[in-house]
Formats: sequence, C-alpha cells, structure tokens
Amino acid sequence: MLKQINGLHHVTSMASDAYENNRFFTQVLGLRRIKKTVNFDAPDVYHLYYGDEEGTPGSVMTYFPFPGMERGRPGTGEVGTTAYSVPKNSLGFWEKHFEENNVKLLGREERFGENRLEFAAPDTDRFALVETDDARAPWTGANIPSEHAIRGFHSASIRLQDDGSMRELLRFMNYQQVEERNGITRMAIEGGNGAHVVDLERLPSASPSVQGAGSVHHVAFSVDDREAQKEVRKALLDTGYQVTPVIDRDYFWAIYFRTPGGVLFEVATNEPGFDRDEAKAHLGQSLKLPTQHEHLRPLLEKTLQPIED
Repeated sequence: MLKQINGLHHVTSMASDAYENNRFFTQVLGLRRIKKTVNFDAPDVYHLYYGDEEGTPGSVMTYFPFPGMERGRPGTGEVGTTAYSVPKNSLGFWEKHFEENNVKLLGREERFGENRLEFAAPDTDRFALVETDDARAPWTGANIPSEHAIRGFHSASIRLQDDGSMRELLRFMNYQQVEERNGITRMAIEGGNGAHVVDLERLPSASPSVQGAGSVHHVAFSVDDREAQKEVRKALLDTGYQVTPVIDRDYFWAIYFRTPGGVLFEVATNEPGFDRDEAKAHLGQSLKLPTQHEHLRPLLEKTLQPIED
C-alpha cells in the first residue's frame, strides 16, 4: 500500500474560452488565480490555475482553454464531478449567488450524510459544493463571504462501467472503502489532506466519454516530495503499471499513468510550490512561461486571449 499519498493535488480540465473560464472561477466561485502560464506541449494555449491563497495541494483546479474547442461527451472512463468543500449551512447562499450569476443548477442531494449542491461550469463540466466541517482556510480576497467560501476540494467522482479494478488500485493508493450506496462507492484516505475522498460511480450501461471542452483531462494525487514520488513510481511499476518518467512542471514534479478504467492519473509533489517564481502577494498576475518557451514571450503576449477586462 502506498502510504505516501495524501489525497488530491489538483484536477486539470479543458475549456473553450479563457476569458469565461477565468471569470467563472475567480468572480463566481471566488477562487484565486494562482498561476497564469501556458501548456507545456501547446504554448499557444494557456494553463490557468485556481485555488486558495497559496495554491495549497488539494485546492487547485487547472484548465487548458483551447479556443473554440468542441464540448466533450460525458460518459464512463472519466472524472464526472469535481466537488468542493464549503462550511455547513452554506448551500442557501450559493444557490442565490449562482442564480444571480446565471449559473446552471443541477440540484441538491444528500450523499453519504452530506448535503451537496451540483452545478455546471461554462462548458457544462459538473461541479458540486459539499457542506462539511473543514478547518482549511479559504481565499478571502474575492467577493465571497469567508463563512461561505470554498475551502478546497472535497472529492472527485469517477464514472466507470465496472469499478472493480479501480477499487483495487485505490486501495493500493492508501484509500479505504467507507460506504457503498445507490451504485456509488466512497473511498477515502484516513488522516488525508482534506481533499482525500474519491467516489466511484458504477454505470454499467453508459457509453464511454469523449473528451473535449468541459472534460477532465487528468486527476492528480499529492505526495510530499520527490523522494516519496520515487517510491510511488517504483511501486506502480512493480505492480505492472506503465508510468512516465518524472517530469518537471515548474511548480511540482509529476508522473502519469493510465488506470484500468481509462482515467489518466498523475502523482504530483507538494514541492516546490507556486511561489517559486512569483511572490505570494502577486500569484497569478504575470504571464509565467516555462524556460523552453520564454523565447516565445513577445508573440504569446500579443496572441494569447486577454482574460481580464
């Protein structure tokens, strides 16, 4: 069992419009944009990061906004819903706030004793707010009252035709089964980082998903440092998974592997953090480029879509 994994690190999705994506996450959800950079493999496309004040692992939602990208088709083999944690008695505030901002509400429900409000982002990607007792500090620089503000991720829900192999993998990754109800299996890490829940949704008759705008590209799990990541990589390789070499992503080191259900998993380090090239007070304000793309700065500053008024 991989005791090194703490919970979620970040979730990365795709979008069709950088301006609308930035507006939604900073102005509607009240998160902090903690990094404005570009896709390592497609430098003409932003990579935008949103989270708490420092971009704490377990709070970070990231996006590749490909201009005009067609929307994905929901189905199995993907993260279907990304859930955030909010304080108890907050959902009424959020319902009103979403209605005022023309956010599509998908309904309230209770799941495993927790109240949750589901809603759609601009590309119809599914999110939820879950009322919990969560001691993590919110970002208070936005327009959301601190008593209702998002604390970080609560969980990710993975849709699968058959969840047997994923259960086995998650158990290997230090997750334990908590409860099963209505075709959903909840798994969690005891003593995790606050973003340590994964729900497996079993949908045996559903069609496979097709990725596009609104689809989760990958979900990343947190380890403390490179030494822990090295141990995880070796254990995964020894178990038979095909794992990439360690890749420097500037703000963390990453390894990737494809799961039996088709979902792309990443294991990312908590080091060095998002303040390695920007003071904490100014995170997300300047365009930061990977070293190999710095020579493109004059072109990118002219051609990348403005994301603020």
